[in-house]
Amino acid sequence: MSTSAITIEVALADRSYPIHVDAGIIDRAGELVAPLTGNRSVAVITDTNVAPLYLDRLAASFAAAGLTLEPIILPAGEASKNWRTLEEVTERLLDLGVERGDAVVALGGGVIGDLTGFACAILRRGCRFIQIPTTLLAQVDSSVGGKTAINAAAGKNLIGAFHQPVLVLIDPELLDTLSDRELRAGYAEVVKYGLIDDPAFFDWCEANAAALLARDRAALAQAIAVCCRSKAATVAADERETGDRRALLNLGHTFGHALEAEAGYSDRLLHGEAVAIGMMQAFAFSAEQGLCSPADVARVRAHLSAVGLPVTPDYRGPAATLIAHMRQDKKMSGGKLSFILTRGIGRAFVAKAVDLAEVEAFLDAFATR
Repeated sequence: MSTSAITIEVALADRSYPIHVDAGIIDRAGELVAPLTGNRSVAVITDTNVAPLYLDRLAASFAAAGLTLEPIILPAGEASKNWRTLEEVTERLLDLGVERGDAVVALGGGVIGDLTGFACAILRRGCRFIQIPTTLLAQVDSSVGGKTAINAAAGKNLIGAFHQPVLVLIDPELLDTLSDRELRAGYAEVVKYGLIDDPAFFDWCEANAAALLARDRAALAQAIAVCCRSKAATVAADERETGDRRALLNLGHTFGHALEAEAGYSDRLLHGEAVAIGMMQAFAFSAEQGLCSPADVARVRAHLSAVGLPVTPDYRGPAATLIAHMRQDKKMSGGKLSFILTRGIGRAFVAKAVDLAEVEAFLDAFATR
């Protein structure tokens, strides 16, 4: 373990687990995984982008720990988060004889982590899984917290379960092979933490985003640590989003998920890009409602634009179509949809009585700005 390594605990009583952040930790993964599985043969779910880059290194670390790696390689991309792929994965895991006491490893970005976690949540009514995230978005957000899901025709992540991993291994070196576009998309989830409740971290983002996106190791390590600590604390306090605290992590997502649905969950619009637009819309709508200042909106717009993230959607269809997608949002309750709005940078809150007619009118106007 290097001197820069950190460990963050997700405190959930008997389901607590560590997040280890350390450059090169993939080469020690075997020794960390071995105590957590009852089988010497370990299933690793990954995709066609990640497998050629890191599967051999992971297999070597497993072999050094006396483990055999059994790969399940899926097509890369959001389109794999569906019923058909879930069925294929679970059948393959059963063929491999995976038991409740075994651990399945997710090696990939958010799609692989979400799909693997959901498969493990339902396999034999719940087996262990381990996250080794390979994208910035997954390292700072989706690999932590146990939200697992697949997409449906009606919307994103509508079919899933809360199922916590038993271990998260974050290796910042794996970001070296990430495309610039994917890195920027992941950065949207980084800056989100500052916009929710940490204005000092947003200041840090403004000062250090260029270094982070140039893959400066110190900047990446700092951002990952801040985000994971925040996510761990939030999950420990509100694991199943029964209160408002964890819901705040959805800043930008209600707007963004609707845009992703219209893009067909494709590479036309990456999740982080949709979140960036969604955060921009959340700030702009909040300002329109008199909740935050136009100066805050301008500051957020300037920062997202400066790092190369989109702030307006390509979508030019009727806002009513986006509202229809929003009505399928997981936050719908009693026919009402909660939105994450803001009173300023670092001052997000849950708004439970937002008039969707006002949102529709706002979106029609926003599309022309």
